[in-house]
Amino acid sequence: MKKVFYKIMSMLMALVVLFSTMSFTVNMHYCGGALMDSAIFQKVETCGMDMDNPLTEGCSVTKKDCCKDEQVVLDSQNELQLQVDKISFEQQIFITSFIYTYVNLFEGLDNKVSSYEEYKPPLVTKQIFKLDETYLI
Repeated sequence: MKKVFYKIMSMLMALVVLFSTMSFTVNMHYCGGALMDSAIFQKVETCGMDMDNPLTEGCSVTKKDCCKDEQVVLDSQNELQLQVDKISFEQQIFITSFIYTYVNLFEGLDNKVSSYEEYKPPLVTKQIFKLDETYLI
């Protein structure tokens, strides 16, 4: 059971490191102010209402495009601290208190303590189950 727990925890920590160092780009396509499509790892599909550039350069009529593409980049942590060179005083206090509480958490009792040792059982003068004629079958 303990080995399975260690394997699960090591996999979870590996996934945390993986996802903290991975960056994502979210592409979104808005048409008329409403979100039409969003994609994470691929190009976003448009609604087909994009305005093309006019073929003639002398055209003075311009219309504002109702569609808008937006790109959100979620940056990752690029620098991992692989070795500890300097530990602050607060970190030292945290580490020592963590180790102290962790060690004392699994400290067992020296003797088997029983609260019934000081009390004597009552004396049985009559067998009540025979008097009431109740038997376990």
